[in-house]
Amino acid sequence: MAEILKGAPVAAALDAETIAAVRALKERGVTPTLGILRVGERPDDVAYERAAIKRCEKLGIAVKLSELPADVMQGALIARIQRLNSDANVHGVLMFRPLPKQLDERAACEALMPSKDVDGISTGSAASLYMGKGDGFAPCTAEAVLALLKRYGVELEGKNAAVVGRSLVIGRPVAMLLQAANATVTICHSRTRNLAEVTRRADIVVAAMGRAEFLTAEYFSPGQVVVDVGINYSEAKGRLVGDVDFEAVEPLVRAITPVPAGVGMVTSAILARHTVKAAGGAL
Repeated sequence: MAEILKGAPVAAALDAETIAAVRALKERGVTPTLGILRVGERPDDVAYERAAIKRCEKLGIAVKLSELPADVMQGALIARIQRLNSDANVHGVLMFRPLPKQLDERAACEALMPSKDVDGISTGSAASLYMGKGDGFAPCTAEAVLALLKRYGVELEGKNAAVVGRSLVIGRPVAMLLQAANATVTICHSRTRNLAEVTRRADIVVAAMGRAEFLTAEYFSPGQVVVDVGINYSEAKGRLVGDVDFEAVEPLVRAITPVPAGVGMVTSAILARHTVKAAGGAL
């Protein structure tokens, strides 16, 4: 049976380091503060907001909420972002997406200062990730994948990794982070020819395509490490499932993350760490 790579112990270890960094900042008179900008009341946004607030409170990080109505216009949204940019007491900003259709999401992302962009949504943050220089942070979920692999001692250098998914939120950033760790990376997607052949050859498979249990046993081979980033609701099973058919794949591979209780649990810990780093904390 595979080793189950649960997120809770990883998040706990990261939080312990974050608490120490927060303590050091407060001794210098700095309280790291996360600004959360939410437009409307999407249930998933509200749920993540509550989880983020709970974790920040536990770690000693302050939170400043900015809520705007779902029918807000572009000018008001940009003004609120600029207010957060100029607020010296706010060190990091998390803006929930997707935004309502009447808003230009790309322009809103670009309005956010990269140095406060703790979830890697701006071009400046992308430049930092892809070019290795400049302000900004990697998307939290992408970095959570690497943090989880590191904590479980999964060797990356010289390994072959297949990333199934090419989004700017997870797929491509994960590929860049794996490459920076000296893995050889293949970015795949649902239209990749002979996808199962590609994934079976990999040492590490990261599933990030957003299709419930799309990757069945035929996509894997013994000895692999599988990281499932997908979060999908299965009507048939009445619960959350990943992009990987866990029940079919778990007996085959060496290690696999569960959904839920896997990568998602590490993501908010990374958000907290980014906020502390933005405040000048040493992590």
